[in-house]
Amino acid sequence: MVVVDSFVRYLITEKRYSPHTVRAYQNDLMQFQEFIGERGIAASLTDCTTRQVRSWVIALLDGGLSPRSVNRKTTTLRRFYRFCQQEGIIRNNPAEAVLALKTDKPLPLFVDETRMESVSLQAGLPVDFPSLRNLLIVELLYGTGMRLAELIGLKETDADTAARQVKVLGKRQKERIIPVTEELAGLMECYRAVREQEFPELNPVFLILTNSGQPAYPKLVYRAVEEALESASVSGRKSPHVLRHTYATHLLNRGAELNAIKELLGHASLGATQVYTHTGFEKLKSEFRKAHPRA
Repeated sequence: MVVVDSFVRYLITEKRYSPHTVRAYQNDLMQFQEFIGERGIAASLTDCTTRQVRSWVIALLDGGLSPRSVNRKTTTLRRFYRFCQQEGIIRNNPAEAVLALKTDKPLPLFVDETRMESVSLQAGLPVDFPSLRNLLIVELLYGTGMRLAELIGLKETDADTAARQVKVLGKRQKERIIPVTEELAGLMECYRAVREQEFPELNPVFLILTNSGQPAYPKLVYRAVEEALESASVSGRKSPHVLRHTYATHLLNRGAELNAIKELLGHASLGATQVYTHTGFEKLKSEFRKAHPRA
């Protein structure tokens, strides 16, 4: 549909959403389009009513989708129809009256400090390019708290080892500077030296490269993180975002101010960062239950 294409351009050019987020919006709209088409509910997305949106919500829940995922999809519809209102295509937003489903707010998963130390210690300092790159991936994610997309998009010129900092391009093209430790800066320099030996004729644009000298991709990063955390016997989910949560949780546990963590993570509001205070409190409760004689 022409209106969907216009909405996608709006998300990219004006809202500056990431490619991953834009694809999610497109998939949600396509799924809803298929739903109304299969059931003969409406001729197009712009002909739908609130009742029909609610029917889709019920169908998604009956299909086993979690309330959190359903809420995300209804948010897509709400924003799409708000855009249609702004463009004068429709008068009323059919998704506006659809209330969000109640969801439990899970605490962020993170790796404890002892396990993270063993990740680095077990890995050592490899000399071959793939192993050194994988170690750098893990150390950058844990040492800066950057997102997966931010790591992949990290350019060679963004990593200033002399100043011990990296420049990250976050959501909505917002830049932030993140300090790094002396050890991480040294690891980046070591990686660059080995990379230059591996690809002597290459003038890389991006910092992290594949075994063939191409820009890194999500599956490569996931694999590096999974292997590193598996080697340290870390249980549960193993993903780049877990290392981001670990970075923030360890900072908070060591006394960092919440506003500073917010800036380091690139959060738009303090509310998104406050979830880590709950993680810290859960740890305190756990220690209390173990230590107090009447707990």
